[in-house]
Amino acid sequence: MKHLQIAVGIIRNSQQEIFITRRAADSHMAGFWEFPGGKVEQGETPEIALKRELLEETGIVVRGAVLLKVLEHTFTDRIVTLSFYMVEAWDGEPFGREGQPMRWVKQSELLAEEFPPANTAIIELLTA
Repeated sequence: MKHLQIAVGIIRNSQQEIFITRRAADSHMAGFWEFPGGKVEQGETPEIALKRELLEETGIVVRGAVLLKVLEHTFTDRIVTLSFYMVEAWDGEPFGREGQPMRWVKQSELLAEEFPPANTAIIELLTA
């Protein structure tokens, strides 16, 4: 079974809003909202992957990221290890650089059902 390492950025502004994007129609778990991020490539640490992915997906340069939680989720066809980072210091203004829909949502209003199942525990942590 395929095992993927994923670095995920929870981009939070001073108004306690979180930046989220919608997964592409041709991707795994298409149509769900997600925290931006992506696969950790060979030779990368999760933090290096996080900085690369957030620059590629949202156009921001991460200045500070704190590891919040590591979760593992098993799908029928893959195992995914997700490293969630809280990102509160960056340069630039995040946007859907790959043309993906995006929005800011109040942290307290995140809805687990709008995200892939692997995100449920982190959303519960953020909205507790």
